[in-house]
Amino acid sequence: MLSVTPPLLLHRNSTLFFFFPSLPIRARPPSPSGPFRISRCSSGVQEVHESSSDQLGSELYASAPFPAVKAAKRVVLVRHGQSTWNEEGRIQGSSNFSVLTKKGEAQAQTSRQMLIDDAFDVCFTSPLTRSKRTAEIIWDTRKEEMIMDPDLREIDLYSFQGLLKHEGKAKFGAAFKKWQVDAANFSIDDHYPVRELWARARSCWTRILFHESRSVLVVAHNAVNQALLATAIGLGTEYFRTFVQSNCGVSVLDFTPHADGGSPYICLNRLNQTPSSPIAAGSSGGRNSSKRIILVCHGSTQINAETGVPFSGDQPMDMLGVIKAQKIAELLLDLRVNSIVSSPKDACVETAIAISKVQEAADCLGVDSVPRYVEMKQMENLDVENILQKSNKNGTKIPPLQPGWLNGFEDSVMEVVWDQSEKAWQSLLEEVADEAAPEKVAVAVGHPALHIALMGHCLNLTKEWLGSFHLDAGSISVIDFPDGPSRRGVIRCINYTAHLGRWSIPITRSIMDSQS
Repeated sequence: MLSVTPPLLLHRNSTLFFFFPSLPIRARPPSPSGPFRISRCSSGVQEVHESSSDQLGSELYASAPFPAVKAAKRVVLVRHGQSTWNEEGRIQGSSNFSVLTKKGEAQAQTSRQMLIDDAFDVCFTSPLTRSKRTAEIIWDTRKEEMIMDPDLREIDLYSFQGLLKHEGKAKFGAAFKKWQVDAANFSIDDHYPVRELWARARSCWTRILFHESRSVLVVAHNAVNQALLATAIGLGTEYFRTFVQSNCGVSVLDFTPHADGGSPYICLNRLNQTPSSPIAAGSSGGRNSSKRIILVCHGSTQINAETGVPFSGDQPMDMLGVIKAQKIAELLLDLRVNSIVSSPKDACVETAIAISKVQEAADCLGVDSVPRYVEMKQMENLDVENILQKSNKNGTKIPPLQPGWLNGFEDSVMEVVWDQSEKAWQSLLEEVADEAAPEKVAVAVGHPALHIALMGHCLNLTKEWLGSFHLDAGSISVIDFPDGPSRRGVIRCINYTAHLGRWSIPITRSIMDSQS
């Protein structure tokens, strides 16, 4: 069934104006009050907050909490497959002149296979052809409702739309440069496209969360998916181009009811799980990157099975952990790793050794023409397990490794983890800071709590965001530095597990029974 989300229609001088309710998001510093203006875009009219400030930070988009949810809800975001204008390097925006290429159709088919065993209650999709066609391929023979939502269209780029990128640079000069380096404050045709997009994303969340469903598929576009991700976890327009959305990349958000019925816990369970390898060559945030940090979570250990303590690395890995370490090593074989830094815990060291052995055998395996040398070292600051286990001994039960599990620890414990992880982050940045080296890749092997904190430091967040991200055993997360390690990184993927094959984590793994 295909339907269109009904907006409120107001007649004004014989012109139809479309209004959608805005969604306030998780509590942060209050946003400024002020008038709203109506701004015309390519497919209607929307509310945009009028601001005299040149910078709109996270505070503006975090004025109030999300509405409560009755039961756990998982939202799966997918970007459309490659389009004809993607292939040409043409600026699409919210125009509707491009269609999927053969490669784009194949990517959508791969995503369909990725999601074929996953149950969805509803599909929301952008009405633009490239997105709608991707949704139709993924949805296939499912009988559940498919809803076209105009607010899921791509960012409105007005006069930029239809231009090749070099044409935009030649025609608009400084404005095009602003779009490239400071998109949050970029304006064109008297509009601020990214600010408008963030407001539109909040509007989308209203309808998605109020829909009577537990598992939701959303098929849309690069920029709007970025806005949905950022607004969900309380980040402002300055985070545009920070979370990569590749063609047909899959991202997952979990909304868990709060015990007191207030704003739900919101967790980014995974980011940009792609049909192709997440370490394949490509741009990050529209820019090429030669410096990269890869965060690797070790596999399960013997003590996990015996005592149930999650992710304890004190003991050697069990058979499944060994298999996962080998699969991680195979995934990274296509990448020349310069250094591997691990926690001194046994499971982390084992995983690091597995990666190193495969890297140094690259020539024998026919992947490289010459032997590789990988520097290995251990870092005490990557070990946070003793801190977490101390909390457990003090009577705080370590929660299961479910989305947002770090919310279960005392604030004092998280503060120690956060402070130690900052030291580890600075050390990792030094690993890739060599300006003389054209490319530099560092792999860090450690506990998921530590890696979540490292991503927080990368994004210039605070420890309050630790519960907003999730990592599984054997997963990898990739951080690129297109502007160098002295600037904020770009998150290429989070919690990628497809390389684990039969042991990968299903996209819509049920979280309902234990959290209802």
